[in-house]
Amino acid sequence: MVNFFKFNMAKLSGKVACQLAKHGPGSGGTYPGHVFTKIGGQESIPKLASDLKLGSVLITGTNGKTTTTTLLIKLMSKDIQIRKSYENNILNSIVTALLNQKGDLGIFEYGIRDMTYGIPDTVQKLINPVGVVYTTISQEHTQVAGVKNPFESYYKAKKLLSEGMERGAIVTNSDDPRTALIGLDKSKDVDINYYGIETDVIEDIGAETIECPKCGKELNYSHFFLNHRGIYSCECGFKRPEPNVKLVNAEFNSDSWILDIEGDLYNYFAKKNVKFNLKLNVPPFGFHNIYNTLASITAYATFTPKVENIESTVKDVFNNLDMSFIPPGRFEVVDIGGKFVGLGQGDNGDALKINAMFMKQFIDAPFEFIYTTPDEKEEEIFEDHYKVIKSMNPDHVIVVPGRKSIEKAEEYCNIIKQDFPDADFYPLSYDEMDVRIERLNEMARNSDYKYVIMTGCGEEQAMWEEIKKKMINR
Repeated sequence: MVNFFKFNMAKLSGKVACQLAKHGPGSGGTYPGHVFTKIGGQESIPKLASDLKLGSVLITGTNGKTTTTTLLIKLMSKDIQIRKSYENNILNSIVTALLNQKGDLGIFEYGIRDMTYGIPDTVQKLINPVGVVYTTISQEHTQVAGVKNPFESYYKAKKLLSEGMERGAIVTNSDDPRTALIGLDKSKDVDINYYGIETDVIEDIGAETIECPKCGKELNYSHFFLNHRGIYSCECGFKRPEPNVKLVNAEFNSDSWILDIEGDLYNYFAKKNVKFNLKLNVPPFGFHNIYNTLASITAYATFTPKVENIESTVKDVFNNLDMSFIPPGRFEVVDIGGKFVGLGQGDNGDALKINAMFMKQFIDAPFEFIYTTPDEKEEEIFEDHYKVIKSMNPDHVIVVPGRKSIEKAEEYCNIIKQDFPDADFYPLSYDEMDVRIERLNEMARNSDYKYVIMTGCGEEQAMWEEIKKKMINR
């Protein structure tokens, strides 16, 4: 039982902190939540979360979290008032939104890199969400607090966000074996709505099979859509579930894409199945955003209390969509006087592969790859990156440290030189970020090639967005 006085003091202090945060520098998205938890303790969070009449939906995954959350917010805001949090992936940001906003439903992005700092099972118990949305789960061997995080631990942490759910619904990607298994394992406890691709129009080239997340044997794929996402099965009996919301056809043009989507799923609040058919006209936003589109539409149709609005709302949002919905720092192709530069963060193999596939739509002549490397203890990221670089077969490669270690970046460059002997290395310092940003901009702008792709690791959004601004403004 939460102490009544303690809870109200925490809530009052948190709300005061919300007002103060409006006038102070930085951390406004987390500071009020920190104040509330410091005074009331974590045991006060469930009572605060219970203010939401409809409950909360948490969005997680390796890639696509922010974009999916952004799109879901656009959709759900058409129907009801919501409380929201995205990009700031910690518990305190959720608590701040609960304190500072009004609404009956919470939509919160929640990124998880490990169990210790991500505390996914704790978050699930404290927030008690009615929904968890999974985008995709791919190799993410990043350091957490200076310690290498094994993929098995990373995957388990993602699963823990929904493992304790006893009510609600899970929205998950049927084309991704890892997220599909999460749905299958929880199907006895909660409702599951899958989304995926159901057309041969989209086909990846050079993708590799992965191990079955259920038994560990190699999966059999009959079709690859994007990296490890596709149509798969295993001799143990595990196979791709049939998606409830699926892309059934797509037409790709240079200035717009036409997406045909069919849906037949269970709406959690209406307690019934709903069907819909959509033909959407969207900007050419990259193959990865097809999955983000499907994830957000599935989540919206699962949790909106106004099922009669599904078709009209989705069409209204997506038919009027422009590229501004893509978060800062993400991959874009910039035309600078007839030279096309594709640039943006690609801090794991999945992300860099998506960037490469997007850039390939533009390339019809020799091109240069400016690669920003991962750090020490991130060899698996480099291995995944290098597979993509080799599959693209650039005419020239430039290697730049994407993170702190110049020595490790040079080691990666020497590996690259085994296949691309004329690759160049530029030991730009992480500590002089302004100089690094300026030099990367100059490299792309002054390249001898008409097409340049510049991607990899870095200061994620901040670095890439600043390079883009400099490139466009000149």
